[in-house]
Amino acid sequence: MKKIVFVFAAASLMIACNKKETVTTDKVENTTETAMNYQVFGDSITKDNAITKEEMLAKYESMKPTDTLDVKFTSEIKATCKKKGCWMTLNLANEKEAFVKFKDYAFFVPKEGAENHTAIVSGIAFIEETSVDQLKHEAKDAGKTQAEIDQITQPSKNYRFMADGVLIAAAK
Repeated sequence: MKKIVFVFAAASLMIACNKKETVTTDKVENTTETAMNYQVFGDSITKDNAITKEEMLAKYESMKPTDTLDVKFTSEIKATCKKKGCWMTLNLANEKEAFVKFKDYAFFVPKEGAENHTAIVSGIAFIEETSVDQLKHEAKDAGKTQAEIDQITQPSKNYRFMADGVLIAAAK
């Protein structure tokens, strides 16, 4: 009888821990999904007032390397870190992209399957010059070949973003 009670209790606990909560508002908590099919990572954010990727590119192009901008924008995910999910790149207009990291390394996004999904990010936009060593490290994390990594010989100016919250549209 004790074994039956133990098995029942263990099964109930596992089911309760794996249950996803669905909310019906645009404001959501960490690790939940909204009724609009967004998965939330980091701080609780809404999709309200997010600017387009074209508007974000215009803002980046008007910024100086010392500027920062508190903003929320929407775009498609181009790539994510294949090791931990500790960064992602988002498409901007004109074949440009924004490199997104997560504030205080406090959360991660999916390592696989997020590419081409719509994301809304909230945080701080800035311009950064990236060293050759860092560019090679990022290329390695992204799964680039050694030949592609060896072609990196010049630093680059990049559009950067430090996100405190991310919404990723679920697959339909």
